[in-house]
Amino acid sequence: MKMSRRAKRMEQHYKRKKKGLIALNMVSLMDIFTILVFFLLVNSSEVEVVPSTKAIKLPESAAEAKPRETVAIVVNNKDLLVQGKRVAEVPRIMRDGRQGVIPALLKELQFHAKRAARIHRDPKKRGKITIAGDRDIPYVLLKRIMLTCSQAGFPDIALAVVQRSNTAGGAQ
Repeated sequence: MKMSRRAKRMEQHYKRKKKGLIALNMVSLMDIFTILVFFLLVNSSEVEVVPSTKAIKLPESAAEAKPRETVAIVVNNKDLLVQGKRVAEVPRIMRDGRQGVIPALLKELQFHAKRAARIHRDPKKRGKITIAGDRDIPYVLLKRIMLTCSQAGFPDIALAVVQRSNTAGGAQ
């Protein structure tokens, strides 16, 4: 039997529609992206991550104040790092008989101080630094690092620690 012209047109129309693109349900896709954006906003603003390696063990503290975003110095028994960049070797610093500033650290911190002055116009936001030192480093080394920081224009020094969980009664 012969097909009518209308039946042929309808058949061609359905064939073209079948070959075309598949329509996506944008409503559910937008819901997923909205939930993802809210999740990222909530979780990214609460946590301040201090660069830490497995090579250092931070001391514990019961302080409640959260750390702020600063220049970070990481020091263990082998290396001294500023913002993840290796600046000096700790054994070489300790063999050096001087008790003053550490020249390589001073140079690196002066670079970061100049950069912070260009970025932050407000002087209150400049001059802040966080030292994450292994609990086994000698006090003399920590003292020299802090002296170098103050000489380089970073008078506001914070020490990174692991927050100790409160026990019953809060006393330890």
